[in-house]
Amino acid sequence: MPLVSLTFDADLTPLLPRALRGHAVVRAWAEGVTFKHAIEALGVPHTEVGHVLVDGKTVALEAMLPASGNVAVSGVEPTWPATPLHFLCDAHLGATARLLRMAGFDTTYDNNYADAAIEALALTEDWIVLSRDRELLKRRGIRRGAFIRTQQPQAQMREIVARFRLGDVARPFSRCLECNAPLRMLSVEEAAASVPPRVRERQHLFSTCDVCRRVYWPGSHWSRMRSALDDMLAVDVDEGGDTSAGILRSGSGGA
Repeated sequence: MPLVSLTFDADLTPLLPRALRGHAVVRAWAEGVTFKHAIEALGVPHTEVGHVLVDGKTVALEAMLPASGNVAVSGVEPTWPATPLHFLCDAHLGATARLLRMAGFDTTYDNNYADAAIEALALTEDWIVLSRDRELLKRRGIRRGAFIRTQQPQAQMREIVARFRLGDVARPFSRCLECNAPLRMLSVEEAAASVPPRVRERQHLFSTCDVCRRVYWPGSHWSRMRSALDDMLAVDVDEGGDTSAGILRSGSGGA
């Protein structure tokens, strides 16, 4: 039976059982076991693995374990966004899905998705799966994904932004928070029939979702939400720049 020693980067050790943290894991494995299987059996989904080295040489996750050797497993480094850049959030991340949409990222969410359905979508449509469920992220059909370690939505958003380096490619308030569809700018005249009179008097920037027909405008809470979003994206906002994407709240609530 293969007897290998596995060591994990510090950022991966929290995913290991407590008894295995802080030292090399030496274990005998059955014949025919892949690196992917061995690493995931110890609690680390393949989406969190950057490189695997055997005695200093890079190997593929799908390769078979050697008869013996020292295996070093590194975590994923933050990377520039790869296309297509669209996210699929599982049932644990509904609030975070709205934050991603608020930042302008194509994000699907349905708390009724079964794991098999998520895997199928990820495989056929190349979605980036975001989840706090490690067993989901171990599924072979999920090629791009991230295990979200924090629990509070704004902290989760910061984690995602850092992982995929999203700050410079965000387009805040350019998508519908409900439907995920891109928003289309409206003239004041086009919006007039869909917004309250007091909004027509005070606002001059409107956008709409062509799917659900919501109309959005920068309401009284826009500045607060914009500030919170800027903090999560950790980028400077040029207030004198393009304001065409700066639309937030819909006709269902406060202007």
